[in-house]
Amino acid sequence: MGTSSKALTVRYTKSAVIASAILVPCLALINPRLLAINGVGPSWVVLWLLPWSLAGGPLLGSFAGLCLGLLLDSISLYGATQIPALIVLGFWWGRLGKVSSATHNNLSLGLLAYMGSFCVGISLWLQFYLRHLQISFEIFHSWSFQTILSQSLITGLLSPIISFWLLLYFKNRRS
Repeated sequence: MGTSSKALTVRYTKSAVIASAILVPCLALINPRLLAINGVGPSWVVLWLLPWSLAGGPLLGSFAGLCLGLLLDSISLYGATQIPALIVLGFWWGRLGKVSSATHNNLSLGLLAYMGSFCVGISLWLQFYLRHLQISFEIFHSWSFQTILSQSLITGLLSPIISFWLLLYFKNRRS
């Protein structure tokens, strides 16, 4: 492969990674109804961050979690942030990717995505709860747990398809 074709390939792969990362907030805004359970769509950021962290390692995973968290928080009107959960998940998944290649099968990707989406949802719920400091127990019976479980389930079901192909792409890009 010549120097110009190699430079073109590097430019193409960088553009593809940036485009796929920018697609995450777009999908979060669009929220396709076809891919929803009880009107709740998947956690697109988890579906992208999981393979990126497994392929890139803990530092790239944490940095990607920070960047995607800032991007998603800038387009939302929440009083809570996704940044801490995404940084921790990016670091954890990056360490798992470096330690074990057993995390690269479909079942493991689905379980990791389910747990990651659940952690992001619980993190947001805790921030809302601590911000409002409601002492009543009705917060435990509210819509939030149905939303968290629905989002975790659809994310876990889509992860073996979406995250698996992204993981293959990110792994091939690195080698």
